[in-house]
Amino acid sequence: QVQLVESGGGLVQAGGSLRLSCAASGRTFSNSGVGWFRQAPGKSREFVAAISWNGGRIYYADSVKGRFTIARDNAKNTVYLQMVSLKPEDTAVYYCALSGLRYSTTYQSYAYWGQGTQVTVSS
Repeated sequence: QVQLVESGGGLVQAGGSLRLSCAASGRTFSNSGVGWFRQAPGKSREFVAAISWNGGRIYYADSVKGRFTIARDNAKNTVYLQMVSLKPEDTAVYYCALSGLRYSTTYQSYAYWGQGTQVTVSS
């Protein structure tokens, strides 16, 4: 049974920073790609960033490129999403997910999901 737990969300002013964490257990985390997604009220889920099993391949959505950084620490079974220069439009519930592949930018490959953490950016 795979479990993913996100943390680090909260309320921040525009221009501020947050670091989200995603702790995984129950599966060989170090062999799997991990993605961060977000969903704002009334909108569909957006693919934000992805990282390969060894950190060698990374993807960012255009909307966050240059402001968000994804990283992983396989020794700690944890993936991070560092977010800087936050904007009100970044407000959403952020989810991490584990892929069945070593790297994927395809939503359908992500089979395991966390419960999400709320990020609210005030203007």
